[in-house]
Amino acid sequence: MTLTTNTLLKPPSSNSLWINAWRRFRQDKLAILGMIILGGILIGIILCPLIYSVPIDKIDFSLSTLPPSWEHPFGTNDLGQDQLARVLFGGRISMTVALAAVLVAISLGTLVGAIAGFYGGMIDTVLMRLTDLFLSLPQLPLLLLVVYLFRESIKTVFGPEMGIFVLVVLVIGGLNWMSVARLVRANFLKLREMEYVSAATALGAQPRRLIVVHILPNVLSVIIVAATLAVGDAIITESTLSFLGLGFPPDVPTWGQMLFTAKDYLTSAPYLAFFPGMAIFLTVLSINYIGDGLRDALDPKNSR
Repeated sequence: MTLTTNTLLKPPSSNSLWINAWRRFRQDKLAILGMIILGGILIGIILCPLIYSVPIDKIDFSLSTLPPSWEHPFGTNDLGQDQLARVLFGGRISMTVALAAVLVAISLGTLVGAIAGFYGGMIDTVLMRLTDLFLSLPQLPLLLLVVYLFRESIKTVFGPEMGIFVLVVLVIGGLNWMSVARLVRANFLKLREMEYVSAATALGAQPRRLIVVHILPNVLSVIIVAATLAVGDAIITESTLSFLGLGFPPDVPTWGQMLFTAKDYLTSAPYLAFFPGMAIFLTVLSINYIGDGLRDALDPKNSR
């Protein structure tokens, strides 16, 4: 049996692999449940504020800490502000921060892992030791230290809200790229020895083309799974920073900031903590279910 040049240069991936992966994904009931829950949450935080047009910053002390009712389905906070409107608006910010931070982490991790895995040798050693160094750092204390040290200076440059957004995104993303780098490196070490890569090299393909065109598309499944699972961690990290008072300003209602405000009313008005806490719980749980489903669906060992 002879192999043509086109056969050698064709990467070991095709649309049929993604179709089969989707079929296996649909068989995972928890993953489908997670997709339904996450879809409902995304629709709620994107579209519901257009319908439920209650202002998030209107203060009315006569309505302070009202329990849930038809007029205020999630109750009101200590300033008389509607909790449902703030949960929906806060979801936009929390999800935007998480997605932006994951984009930073995935981009940096993919870059480091691809360079280390493709070139190997001393470059691989240096980059992996740098990765080990970041892995050995205690994440939460370092997060708190960086935010505390640089939040005032970055606020001066970008403004109070955008400055915190940029800082939180860069800090979360800059401290969560290491696992992605290791996964990408491992796959690059394996794929660079494949026949189609050797054929492309023999035909004069430059290293940049080998990385971007021939190898990286075959690592996308690993990157997608890592990105999906990282979104949940980013949401929890942002909520933790806001809960500790080092996130967004008090007038910006993220889910973590709402929990920080509700901690003083856990006995008298527990619903202030229940609804934003439930939003975080359902979002992270559904994303983890989707990530687990994608991991099983894209695993070549599960293909038939």
